Amino acid sequence: MKSNMLSKYIAVYIGVAIISFIAVSFVCYKIDYNRVYQSYSDALYSQANDISKRYAKDYFSVEHLSTINAQLETISKLNDTRIMFVDPTGNVMLDTGFKGTPLEDNVLYTIDDFDYSKLNGKHSQFSNFYGVFDENVLSVYSPINKNYILRGYVVINMPASVIEDRVYLTFNTNYLTLAIVCLLSLSFLALYFIYIHIPINELTKATKEYGKGNLSYRINSKHNDEIGKLAISLDYMAAKLNEMDQYQQKFLSNISHDFRSPLTSIKGYLEAIQDETIPAEMINKYINIVLFETDRLTRLTSNILTLNELDPKTVSLELSVFDINSIIKHTIETMEGNCKKKKIKFSLAFAGSIENVKADKGKIQQVIYNLIDNAIKFSHENSIIYITVKEKGDKAQISIKDTGIGIPKDDIDKIWDRFYKSDSSRGKDKKGSGLGLSITKEIIQAHDEHIDVISTTNVGTEFIFTLPLAKDDN
Repeated sequence: MKSNMLSKYIAVYIGVAIISFIAVSFVCYKIDYNRVYQSYSDALYSQANDISKRYAKDYFSVEHLSTINAQLETISKLNDTRIMFVDPTGNVMLDTGFKGTPLEDNVLYTIDDFDYSKLNGKHSQFSNFYGVFDENVLSVYSPINKNYILRGYVVINMPASVIEDRVYLTFNTNYLTLAIVCLLSLSFLALYFIYIHIPINELTKATKEYGKGNLSYRINSKHNDEIGKLAISLDYMAAKLNEMDQYQQKFLSNISHDFRSPLTSIKGYLEAIQDETIPAEMINKYINIVLFETDRLTRLTSNILTLNELDPKTVSLELSVFDINSIIKHTIETMEGNCKKKKIKFSLAFAGSIENVKADKGKIQQVIYNLIDNAIKFSHENSIIYITVKEKGDKAQISIKDTGIGIPKDDIDKIWDRFYKSDSSRGKDKKGSGLGLSITKEIIQAHDEHIDVISTTNVGTEFIFTLPLAKDDN
């Protein structure tokens, strides 16, 4: 049988309500009853003492008893009590509730087994008062003394039903209080349902959807509490995982395409050579094409391995101090052949003859190579590439600027994506894999530095990045 937190809370709520009702009905009632009983006992005892002093002076005077009987009857009616004068032997001399025929002029009736000593020093008892009453009554005694001689007792009796009625007059407020508390508790259940149960169900549904692979499922959280923040975090995580999933699919699609194209060419030309469908004088030409495509595969594989090494979780930099100016000059020399074909020249502007920086030399060489190679590819013939190195604070700022075709505004933010090639570059960059700039950015970020790009279509592109200057130990 399935259960959830809401049903458990409801069960607990019902259980607590039942226990509370039982506690109020029995425990609280008993406490209230004892309190009221003691209160009436004390009040009646005080009243009995007062009657003993004011009305019992001439205890055995028939005339006196008849005079005060009417007054005491009034008091009895007001207090729902029954007042008696009883002598030590149990003869009742006065009884405000007596309606029968008296035994004698000064004795109404006699109580059998009347014994004040059974109270053991107390001034009250709870019983049927030796069988006089059909129900239990609270009987309060006050001795009547005359000339230091015990003449009898003033006994005031209050029925238990009167005490219970008085208890219920105040006790019912306990039920009202319990009802109010239960209603307020229901509001907590309602708040729990709105702010905890529904959001948690939504989170549970979301995790099930994510488990099925539906990472595009979104959580509509309208709360700003801890659960709401958790929902936002989970939604953000799913969005990022979805982006990564889409990126992975795009990555595999791009890499499959970039591998398939040269492999298809290589296979086709090699089969043509094997079948001798290509003239002998043309074989060298097609072998060069095969070598060109093989070089494309080699570069692509090398770049993918480089990207894997640049994973922020595993990247390891071999920091050393080297002259960035010499790296730039050496890189330009290695590209002399490509520059001569397009008649491209370089304009170098260095802050000093030597500009020592502290970085991973091999990886920075690759950055310089990628940026200069990129500038050459997209520069017009007979153009100039400007390279400057400046000092800004404790940083060396390197700028590589071409006057080529530029990058469209819509493509600026995408050029760092792996395998991305802008539409304007596809016709020119036949050999590129779309990984160069992605590798470049990740290398710079691995050094905790920044790289920026400024470009205008048909005007040119400038890449600017920084490296930390080597500190002078002297």
